Amino acid sequence: MKNIQVIDGAENCAYDIFAATEKEFALIFPAGQDIEFIDDFVRRVGKKRAGKVLAALRRRRQNKKEIQGLHGTLFYELAFKKKYYPTKKDNEAIANPSKKDNKSP
Repeated sequence: MKNIQVIDGAENCAYDIFAATEKEFALIFPAGQDIEFIDDFVRRVGKKRAGKVLAALRRRRQNKKEIQGLHGTLFYELAFKKKYYPTKKDNEAIANPSKKDNKSP
């Protein structure tokens, strides 16, 4: 199982973490990604399939104090953050997308 943190645009966002099977994780985060945006995921796999995967995840909420690693981040309602993650890889995030070669440490 791999752990996915969900971050949404709500003021009271809880930053919940859910366990995903290897297959679910690979579907949400293809090609080595560890960042995804819900609209891109749904567009890529279809509304029905995405709904099934997300329903399964919701049944596997994890206690943050007990997890062993965080493997991916799924953003809801935060499309404006896409400019910071052009490769959808956390370690390649751009601190300030208006400046060239300004990557986060």
